[in-house]
Amino acid sequence: MAKTIYWFRNDLRLHDQPALQKLKDCDSLLPVYIVDERLFKKNSLGFASIGPFRIQFLLETLQNLKLNLKALGSNLLVFIGKPTEIFQKINKMYAFSAILAQKEHTAYEVKDEEDIEHFFPDKLKLHEGLTLINPKKVSFSIDQLPHVFTSFRKKVEKSGCIDDLTQRVTILPKLPQITLADNLADERLSVNEEIDDRTAFPFKGGESNGLQHLENYIWKKQLLVTYKETRNGLVGANYSSKLSPWLANGSLSPKRVYYEVKRFEQQVVKNSSTYWLIFELLWRDFFRFTAIKHGKSLFLKQGIGEVWDRKYTENLKWFNKWKNGETGQPFVDANMKELLLTGFMSNRGRQNVASYLCNDLKMDWTWGAKWFENRLVDYDPCSNYGNWQYIAGVGNDPRKDRYFNLAKQAERYDPENKYQQLWLN
Repeated sequence: MAKTIYWFRNDLRLHDQPALQKLKDCDSLLPVYIVDERLFKKNSLGFASIGPFRIQFLLETLQNLKLNLKALGSNLLVFIGKPTEIFQKINKMYAFSAILAQKEHTAYEVKDEEDIEHFFPDKLKLHEGLTLINPKKVSFSIDQLPHVFTSFRKKVEKSGCIDDLTQRVTILPKLPQITLADNLADERLSVNEEIDDRTAFPFKGGESNGLQHLENYIWKKQLLVTYKETRNGLVGANYSSKLSPWLANGSLSPKRVYYEVKRFEQQVVKNSSTYWLIFELLWRDFFRFTAIKHGKSLFLKQGIGEVWDRKYTENLKWFNKWKNGETGQPFVDANMKELLLTGFMSNRGRQNVASYLCNDLKMDWTWGAKWFENRLVDYDPCSNYGNWQYIAGVGNDPRKDRYFNLAKQAERYDPENKYQQLWLN
């Protein structure tokens, strides 16, 4: 691998990067990130796959990664386009011998891997890194993945299939002497929409900010101690860990979070809250493993569950009312306003607004999943579509029509009406 490309994907960091650690003897290394141009194309509902808040968070992340790479004498070239076309363009100037990249598991990304392998046989070298549990080290084949989370959790919790944490990269091969203009300043990566100052996620993207937030949450503020009790909150930055945006684009490693929690358990306290944060990381893995097993079905209306007849209402007027927080249901509207104006919503809120769309409005759940994909700063395809299928009753759930009573939910989680007043006044 004399001339190597490292293709950053959803691993936008220098900590816990074992593949990068092994490249010290390469003649040259070209770090590359490709923004898929398909993300900006509007769908039949009138919006693109990526919206302003996720674009802004990604831009901050890429700028931080570029800065951190430059500190090591390297750089990051950012392109917008299709991976195969970008690599063909690069190859004309830099006849690379290998492309190293983190393995992805969802349909478009897997197709990209196959296309690259077709154009550049035997040059694409993939490694696992998206999950806490290494999918190559579990005691069962993916085809035998349990359909229910609890069964999966019991199988993996004591399996010892979590890899060791790799130290932060401090040395990289030299950059090749080529001239390539990247697209980091492209107008599609520039947004003018400001986040509402009521947001529960007032944080910036990037590995440096992600690591600092992890340090603050676990060690300085020690909010982890009460995580299980506060995680269903609705107002403010401290009710939940807020780690998901950095985990989603890989600027924070799930293993780094796991080992920090374990260190906290050894040095401070081990309780139900420390366990519950790891529990949530396992949920994230479960949806990722489900995507590996079921492929495109994760994104299709019929879902991954048993085939059953369900009629959907396709009413764009009412969908837009839901999308814009104008349904007349205060608890739904407050949550949807928060999402619309900030790119973030609590987990409790997500369950309620999804239940309302699926079970009260009888809408196609994929419409809601697509809006979340556009808006959420912490969008992860597997967790997003997996959770929507779960609520719609077509996914990893033995129950059909998982219905949330809005009045009871609002009374329980917003008893003093503070959240609804915050977003509806």
